[in-house]
Amino acid sequence: MRSQFGDQQGPDIGDVVARVGEMSRNVMGRFGSGLALVILLILLWSGAYKVGPGEIGVVRTFGRETTKMGPGLRFRIPLVQRVDKVNVEQIRSISVGFRDKQPVIDEAQMITGDANILEVQMIVQYRVIDPTRYLFRLRDPDETLRASAEVALRGVVGRTGIDDVITTGRERIQDETREWLQQLVDSYESGIRVTGVKLQSIDAPDAVRDAFHEVVRAREEKEKLINQAMGYNADLIPRARGEVRKIVREAEGYREQRVLEAKGDSEKFDATYAEYRKAERVTRQRLYLETMERVLGRTPHKVLVDERLSKTALPVLPLGMPGAPSAGAKP
Repeated sequence: MRSQFGDQQGPDIGDVVARVGEMSRNVMGRFGSGLALVILLILLWSGAYKVGPGEIGVVRTFGRETTKMGPGLRFRIPLVQRVDKVNVEQIRSISVGFRDKQPVIDEAQMITGDANILEVQMIVQYRVIDPTRYLFRLRDPDETLRASAEVALRGVVGRTGIDDVITTGRERIQDETREWLQQLVDSYESGIRVTGVKLQSIDAPDAVRDAFHEVVRAREEKEKLINQAMGYNADLIPRARGEVRKIVREAEGYREQRVLEAKGDSEKFDATYAEYRKAERVTRQRLYLETMERVLGRTPHKVLVDERLSKTALPVLPLGMPGAPSAGAKP
């Protein structure tokens, strides 16, 4: 049958069975049909194999690759052909700087761009995109990938300051390490596609770890205070500007009010003066009466005494008025 992964054609099961049958008929004359049947069953059993979902079977004949097989039940010629199955959909991973949660100091320790020492742990995720290269180009693909990842990570960390490594630069370091690592494995023709790089732990060596954490906490506190100050500044300045605008609007409104009142008073004075020019005595008398009406209108109780009587009469005691002494009160 013809494989979907290349132009080469694998062995046909029918042809193989026919050949085995012919061989069995040739030996039947010597060893009998029972022995031939046993040999046939052994050949069929040892030659059948299964390629699972997501896998590609690389078939080698006498050590040389001859074809690739997709998922399904397949057959190979025993002792002549060998099949290596590679899962091209599985996401694989390797660790750099640690194994089974135990640090590997030689891999983890590296120097930053500002000459500080850090222990960095990382996980690399990848998948196989070319089974032939993955199987035959590298002796140990995982170890080659781990060494290449360590080289890429050291290169990126080595040109980055410690502050960026432990704080805001993690995403950039991951992206640059993945790109650099992909370039390395492509140059090796490894058949590997790097799908992700994740930094796990970034810390100082044990000898200076406590002091390093104190420095980190101090920097975090500094950033916290700066952010709080910036937040207060961002809150206070808009409120102050709003208050300024409010005061300006109130002042403008008061100004308009005073201008309008002044204009009204001026127009009223001009109108009064024009009436006064027409009839001075009458206008003067009217103004006097209006003024007395306003003044006396604010006095709740009034006692009027003729000016001529005030010189000869006794003072008036306002009995019964609010605030006056009662009739039975003692002096």
